[in-house]
Amino acid sequence: MAKAAPLSPLAPAHFPHLPPIAGVRLATAEAGIRYKGRTDVLLVLLDEGTQAAGVFTRSKCPSAPVDWCRAALKDGTARALVVNSGNANAFTGKKGAEAVALTAELAAEAAGCAPAQVYLASTGVIGEPLDATKFKGVLVETAARVSPGAFEDAGRAIMTTDTFPKGASATVDFGGTKVTINGIAKGAGMIAPDMATMLSFVFTDAPIAQDVLQGLLAKGVVDSFNAITVDSDTSTSDTLLLFATGKAGGASATEASDPRLPAFAKALDGVLLDLAQQVARDGEGARKFVTVDVRGATSRQAARRIAMSIANSPLVKTAIAGEDANWGRVVMAVGKAGEEADRDRLSIYFGGIRVAVEGERDPTYDEDKVSAYMKGQEITVAVDIGLGSASDRVYTCDLTKEYVAINGDYRS
Repeated sequence: MAKAAPLSPLAPAHFPHLPPIAGVRLATAEAGIRYKGRTDVLLVLLDEGTQAAGVFTRSKCPSAPVDWCRAALKDGTARALVVNSGNANAFTGKKGAEAVALTAELAAEAAGCAPAQVYLASTGVIGEPLDATKFKGVLVETAARVSPGAFEDAGRAIMTTDTFPKGASATVDFGGTKVTINGIAKGAGMIAPDMATMLSFVFTDAPIAQDVLQGLLAKGVVDSFNAITVDSDTSTSDTLLLFATGKAGGASATEASDPRLPAFAKALDGVLLDLAQQVARDGEGARKFVTVDVRGATSRQAARRIAMSIANSPLVKTAIAGEDANWGRVVMAVGKAGEEADRDRLSIYFGGIRVAVEGERDPTYDEDKVSAYMKGQEITVAVDIGLGSASDRVYTCDLTKEYVAINGDYRS
């Protein structure tokens, strides 16, 4: 088993307050799936009528729980969620499918619902069969202990190489009724979500129909979880689920044009971005949180690809770890992105300090000034392509020796 990593220096001071949400009750348990002496199972019970939405990895080798959830979304209602850490139940063939079926049956028994109303997620080692018999008895016992406010415990139970639990919350006016949005997430390595190993679960008491909820989530993920990267590796298990219990009351939002939705969407997007940035801040071995801004591109798609090229570059990330404003590596990353660029129109900035312009080093370049900036924990790399008006932003972290140590020891 991998050794526990020290708390990330980029961790928040404390887990935020996530108030209870009507229709959502949670509890955690120790099933001994891989870890000893810590919780590794999360059970969430959801009131009847809860609507579900989800986005998942676009990996061509998805886990068995991802396949299960995709099928469950065809109905769109949810009564329970089971998440385990320590084993991803990915690349496990027929045994993996049998494990999710058994887990859903056990959870359905505990929740008093149909197996098709149970959503599943797993995170951990890939390629090792998950012994779902370990859930026997555990889920029934856990169901007897569920409570509305156990979000921090939930966040801890789903951690693998994470160094802190991740949570975010928002309240918003929904046509005269206050509704709450709570979310938890896990992820530290194998992070390059394409819809991370990334799991996130968001809950609200707002009354929103399933198809509308799905549209809100699909849009919200674009500039949050799909705008982060730790190591460019998209997990087999990436799962983001959004559950709406409707318990706040009022008529259900059944159309995307509902005037109550813009404010809700803004609050939801804020929760998703907060969680996504926490994942990047907890990147394995990370010591610096990095924002990459690209502007002056020919299209937003081009700006995103260039930004991701920079954010995913091991040379850029190790330079930032070494507190070196090596703008030559940024030039390299722009050039390899495959998007339109002109060397002699590029401008590059570190934290607002222009270091390169018009194809060469800025004539006012001050090494001492830039080096002082690079010693901070929050680094912004900005690039002006100089060819258009499109822009985009992504988030990442530096790449340190600790990343290699954590992943070298992962299965040891």
